[in-house]
Amino acid sequence: MKKRIVLCAGLCAALALTGCKSSESAYKKMYERAQAQEQAKTETEAEVPTVTPLTPAPVTETTVQDNVDNATFRTEDVTVVSGNGLSAFSVVVGSFGLKANAESLQRTLNAAGYAAQIAYNAGRNMYRVVASTHADKASAVRSRNQFRQQYPDAWLLYKK
Repeated sequence: MKKRIVLCAGLCAALALTGCKSSESAYKKMYERAQAQEQAKTETEAEVPTVTPLTPAPVTETTVQDNVDNATFRTEDVTVVSGNGLSAFSVVVGSFGLKANAESLQRTLNAAGYAAQIAYNAGRNMYRVVASTHADKASAVRSRNQFRQQYPDAWLLYKK
């Protein structure tokens, strides 16, 4: 009986050891395949012609900054949340869904010496940060153009 157990155990061990092929050949095949792919990649890169970048021509900026007649504005029904009150035309430098963000920009503008205000548009649920407010459109356009140097998306608001 002991002989059979030893014989079966030896047979199982022999099958287990001979049944597994060496994985070294699989790694070698993968390594060779990766080298072939890398070589093919470098060959195709060598075939691509070198392109020299274009140098753009200098742009001459022509802006109509004080053209009051063509200046666009938005008409909104807003209520002043923080500030002294709005005139007919106002320069808006920021619009936020959260009041805290609008207050942060207002503090920044006030620290810079502007009398910034916050107006709320209930229809759109947006807080508008007004940097300056003017009675006439011409002065509002000039002010907006000055603010666009620091706030490129500044726009005009006409209060209903």
